[in-house]
Amino acid sequence: MSNNLLVGKRGIIFGALNDMSIAWKVAERVVEEGATVTLSNTPIAIRMGTINELAEKINAKIIPADATNLSDLEQVFSQSMEILGGKIDFILHSIGMSPNVRKKKPYDDLDYDLMHTTLDISAISFHKMLQTAKKMNAINDWGSVIALSYIASHRTMYGYNDMADAKAMLESIARNFGYIYGREHNVRINTISQSPTPTTAGSGVKGFDSLMDFSERMSPLGNASADDCANYCVVMFSDLTRKVTMQNLFHDGGFSSMGMSYRALQQYNKSFEGSQTDDGKIIYG
Repeated sequence: MSNNLLVGKRGIIFGALNDMSIAWKVAERVVEEGATVTLSNTPIAIRMGTINELAEKINAKIIPADATNLSDLEQVFSQSMEILGGKIDFILHSIGMSPNVRKKKPYDDLDYDLMHTTLDISAISFHKMLQTAKKMNAINDWGSVIALSYIASHRTMYGYNDMADAKAMLESIARNFGYIYGREHNVRINTISQSPTPTTAGSGVKGFDSLMDFSERMSPLGNASADDCANYCVVMFSDLTRKVTMQNLFHDGGFSSMGMSYRALQQYNKSFEGSQTDDGKIIYG
């Protein structure tokens, strides 16, 4: 259901691959809310994925680009402003990849060349994107930029590997650039720390299915889905959140505030007793 929160706004969505992608869901939702967008991903991702179907569905142009390449990013912004008819109001950075994870390299035996690639793709690309946009004056005053993060930037999460370092850097870039861009152009920059979500990239993390189950048991509201994240992005792109910037916003059903839940403890030790009253009622606190 549309609330017309983004009528007249122009956006760029980076990172949609297929209908499992959070970026795909965000693109659909922002268009439902009245926005017009361009889509961008690497040429190989465009060939491997189904982004053309999304482009046709939401009547959006695809601009192939490597987000680690400054000249490619310049083309994305210049072409987007030409296609959409003006400066950009919102951007989604949904880009992340670790060759070390793909090659199943453990954290204490990383290939450092691959780690540099992880950081460049998953974090430094965000700085390049913001720096390019600022130099080109491509984002309207009171624009909104969101990058997708994960709680492994703050806490050790088994199997997340050097992607955790990349997410920590990503959030730091949002804070540091958020100060400058906010002071000079009122552009707000935030990260959303999403629940583990079964995307093509996320599913490559070691033990992902168990991680999904654990966070579902730990979170009072359960895991936030890709559709839930898309709704949150709509709010963050709208004028309702004009004073929210430089924040890492947890969107995880409460997982980030939990230490232990009844459901997780029950799974850990199914013979555990003492969390129920004599009549079988669960004691949550």
